[in-house]
Amino acid sequence: MPFAPSHILKPLPLGQVRIDDAFWSDRLETNRTITLPDVYQKCKKTGRIDAFKLDWKPGKPNQPHHFWDSDVAKWIEAAAYSLATHPDPKLEKLLTGVIDLIVKAQQPDGYLNVHFTVVEPEKRWSNLRDNHELYCAGHLMEAAAAHYEATGGREFLDAMRRCANHISSVFGRQKGKKRGYPGHEEIELALVKLYRATGEKRYLDLGRYFVDERGRKPLYFDVEARARGQDPKQYGAYHQADLPVRRMKTADGHAVRAMYLYCAMTDVASETGDKTLLAACKRLWKNVTHRRMYITGGVGSAKDGERFGADYDLPNETAYAETCAAIGLVFWAHRMLHLEPDARYADVMERALYNGVLSGVSLGGRKFFYDNPLTVYPRASDPARTGPSGHVRQEWFGCACCPTNIVRMLASLGRYVYSQGKNEIYVHLYAGGQAEFEIDSRKVRLTQKTRYPWKEKVRLAVHPEKPGTFTVAVRIPGWCRGASLKVNGRGVNLARITKKGYAKIKRLWKPGDTVELMLPMPVERIEANPNVRANSGKVALQRGPVVYCLEEIDNGPNLSEISLPADAALRAKYDKNLLGGVTVITGKARRRDDSSWKDCLYRPASSKTKVVSIQAMPYYAWCNRKPGEMLVWIRRG
Repeated sequence: MPFAPSHILKPLPLGQVRIDDAFWSDRLETNRTITLPDVYQKCKKTGRIDAFKLDWKPGKPNQPHHFWDSDVAKWIEAAAYSLATHPDPKLEKLLTGVIDLIVKAQQPDGYLNVHFTVVEPEKRWSNLRDNHELYCAGHLMEAAAAHYEATGGREFLDAMRRCANHISSVFGRQKGKKRGYPGHEEIELALVKLYRATGEKRYLDLGRYFVDERGRKPLYFDVEARARGQDPKQYGAYHQADLPVRRMKTADGHAVRAMYLYCAMTDVASETGDKTLLAACKRLWKNVTHRRMYITGGVGSAKDGERFGADYDLPNETAYAETCAAIGLVFWAHRMLHLEPDARYADVMERALYNGVLSGVSLGGRKFFYDNPLTVYPRASDPARTGPSGHVRQEWFGCACCPTNIVRMLASLGRYVYSQGKNEIYVHLYAGGQAEFEIDSRKVRLTQKTRYPWKEKVRLAVHPEKPGTFTVAVRIPGWCRGASLKVNGRGVNLARITKKGYAKIKRLWKPGDTVELMLPMPVERIEANPNVRANSGKVALQRGPVVYCLEEIDNGPNLSEISLPADAALRAKYDKNLLGGVTVITGKARRRDDSSWKDCLYRPASSKTKVVSIQAMPYYAWCNRKPGEMLVWIRRG
């Protein structure tokens, strides 16, 4: 029997949310005015956009790669989100030009992929495991759905419907079809978006097929390898294809692919009421967030294969924690939150956003991290590092999934702040601005004022067009102890109204009613589970949702020699002149005195320590000044 949740939330359309916030507005403006056009120029310069002209010939430069389409698609999606919140005729014209190229590049049968149209047309659909045809199609479908939502234009949406119809004619369990599925998941969730945009159930059915077929025996990747005349390679676990999804117990393989698969599983469960899929999603969620997630919200600890490690295998210096994987975790958390309103999902969404996602782009908006380690120890003599500067953001990558992913993530931030249920408004994230709801045929405007995450106070004002009874549910973050709440200046007993991490205020709301939430933010020392051996005897610093780190520019080299006594006082201080305004953590620690070490590798233990001042920066903001060492987990004193 299908499950029947008491209610399923829906995110607000992006056009109904306006963010005007002390923390986020500058970042979103940078994303819109700098990162978005810069990513376009990079896609143009590298040939990704012009590839859709289909004029590449052997011997010419910029041979279209089999995943290039996805980079352009994510830029289109970001541009569409930008238009939904900031109408821009120049951007709209630019976007229309790119979409026209794509639509003209579509083949008569609906097929769409530049590489397998002009470079290797004879290999179409011959290697789903390694070639990204379905992955690229999925990103184009997401982009078309976003463009339709933002502009109402149907040309791109109709093209991607033709593409989906073609894919449906090729794949499935019916006689004569390939029983395949993508090596890099993405199309599954995109088909659900296409279904929601068009109402055509066959797209949902196709997405469900790709989810359900995965991991069935015989493994399709083995079947197609034999058809190519190759010996099968056991890549099943890497591609989340070693087991049917409902039997999966641990998050394994390539982390980004896993996140996209789990998103699709959640989407299909949401649309079909499949309780077996929901159970699998909950089981995998627990494994990821209780055993395989970094404090920053990063996932995928192993560089080899960009994949998950074993339970509690969370090394710091070799942490991969791909930016795309943290973004994927936000996508998944958001979906789980709408399927089962519970603040534990929003807590993870927030953790990833403020730390593992934001770290992926420089404050200037033009440089990016692909991977996000928690310890960086560069030395010029170490050829394995990137040079004397160590780990630094890059302007672009040959595999440019992260820059294009982060630009669409930030452009769509507004859809993650609020949700709407039956006669309910949910506030998940705290960011200044306003949102428009319709509750029981009544328009309701909600405004939010705050300096979160630097300040503890959040003020909401509720403006229904006429008085009415409904619920406003505000999240009490899992990191917060001692929260307090007032409605129209009168204290409310939080324990009585809080359910699954949300304080649910049901009352007759009148225009101008206010909710004031206080979220104490002391500096806290965070310790890891004892099974995380990399962090044994260490603590990390966190204030509110923000994780901190030490940087060499503030604290000198050899950060591993610093130890933090348990009784050391730590102070949070907002510095408006530093990196656009950040709260730093300062205090006293101890450092081993290395002045007496001369031409000596080992000696009897006799070193002394000295008191030093330390300053910790938000992790997301590191490497925006001078490159050097960085450390999240600090030795206990």
